[in-house]
Amino acid sequence: MSVGSCIGALQAALRADLDFHGINGSHGPHSLHPFPAKFPPKLPEFFIGRLSDPGDVVLDPMAGSGTTLVEAVRLGRRAIGCDIDPLARIIATAKLTPIDPMAALQTGLEVLRAAKNDYQADGRRLKRELKRRFDAKTGEFIDYWFLPQHQLELLALLQRIEELPEGGVRNFHVVVFSSTIIAKSGGVSLARDLAHTRPHRDAGKTPNSAFVEFGKRLERNVAALGGSKGEPPAPNGTGQAAAKEPSRAVGIHAASAANTGLPSESIDLIVTSPPYANNAIDYMRAHKFSLVWLGWNIADLTKIRAGYLGHNATNGAEYGGLPGRCEETLSRLAERDAKKSMVLRRYFGEMAAVISEMRRVLKRGKAAVIVVGTSTLRGLDVETHKGIAAIGEGVGFDLAGTGVRRLDRDRRMMPARWGKLRLSQIEGRMHEEYVIGLVK
Repeated sequence: MSVGSCIGALQAALRADLDFHGINGSHGPHSLHPFPAKFPPKLPEFFIGRLSDPGDVVLDPMAGSGTTLVEAVRLGRRAIGCDIDPLARIIATAKLTPIDPMAALQTGLEVLRAAKNDYQADGRRLKRELKRRFDAKTGEFIDYWFLPQHQLELLALLQRIEELPEGGVRNFHVVVFSSTIIAKSGGVSLARDLAHTRPHRDAGKTPNSAFVEFGKRLERNVAALGGSKGEPPAPNGTGQAAAKEPSRAVGIHAASAANTGLPSESIDLIVTSPPYANNAIDYMRAHKFSLVWLGWNIADLTKIRAGYLGHNATNGAEYGGLPGRCEETLSRLAERDAKKSMVLRRYFGEMAAVISEMRRVLKRGKAAVIVVGTSTLRGLDVETHKGIAAIGEGVGFDLAGTGVRRLDRDRRMMPARWGKLRLSQIEGRMHEEYVIGLVK
């Protein structure tokens, strides 16, 4: 496709209705694990279907839980994702790995049966293992958020899962395990609604048994493997075509969006959604509740969190050379809050590095679709989408245009209000998202 043809196709797509209200986004593997602020599968499906061909390579450099990757493979494309978040990679891998649903169910029921037996017959050993397994700081975190009974139940389940052979079935059950902790409602910790990433300890909460929650989630996830409401499960795997080209293998890799490690001009389409500026949705605050059980300690997770794009810390790095549109916004914000302006400068600077990398790996005449929300900082709408569009043009992309999609708040997972009558600050600004279309 020529540059002009790609721009025309992308402009037509951006003029379409991108809201997708009322469409179920939790069919098939998309429902395996809660994940905040993920876009509906119809959005990447729409652009993948119009801007790529079967066999093309689709990249999401900020892949999250793998929505773009699942849809790409379902449509016969090869999919590559990058993310530095360990739990995101675990979830996406489970979605992308084909396993037999009935075999998964039988394995899960055996894990559950054996774990219950361990809990009842070998409690002393489990208590010793709890003390041995975690360093002091991580142990303090677990003691604060999990009651002793649930700690032992979770450990019994986890040890039985760890005995499973490496591969898709084991990873599937790790996701089932994690989703008993990070849940839209309930969950086995003392936190309220971890799925919304703003946990608060509720000492009066009576969590359900981890065994009960694991069993429930196992059944739901096995049902998801077989699809729902007529939707087929997403096919995947590394297949023969992918195996011939390891650098383009289907899957998600532990790499940053600014340094994917992919060959130049190897990608046919990019569909991605960067985080909000100023760390509005703090993924690690929730994800660490599972990750501490899966082998990461609090100190390491804190380091990973500091590397998130959009993190609200400032550092000594200089982020100059930004477009005038960005500098104008930064100047206006600095008049209200100099520190917030520094945080936003870091965000724009990191996005410039990401978009430069996207242009490097993309083939000529191909498109990058970036879905982003704006942020209100100190009462100022910083119009993130306009800054990112200007950055795209600044690194050499042609801007095809920017579409608008209105969020379906009944389905999209945002930070909760916890009984407040008015909208929270974060809810008040998350009514729309912008779809930026760039062409190389």
